[in-house]
Amino acid sequence: MLALLASAAAGVLARLDGATHPAALMRAATTFAPVLTLTAAVAGALARYLS
Repeated sequence: MLALLASAAAGVLARLDGATHPAALMRAATTFAPVLTLTAAVAGALARYLS
């Protein structure tokens, strides 16, 4: 959920900055993957300590 929100925000900010629709989608996709990876890493670390 966090990755979707971050990528949507990146896409909206790109459009507000004057980027075209394809460029805004690329920025959103570029944001989605690292945020998803970071969220999975943090969840894995928390699961190790909380279980």
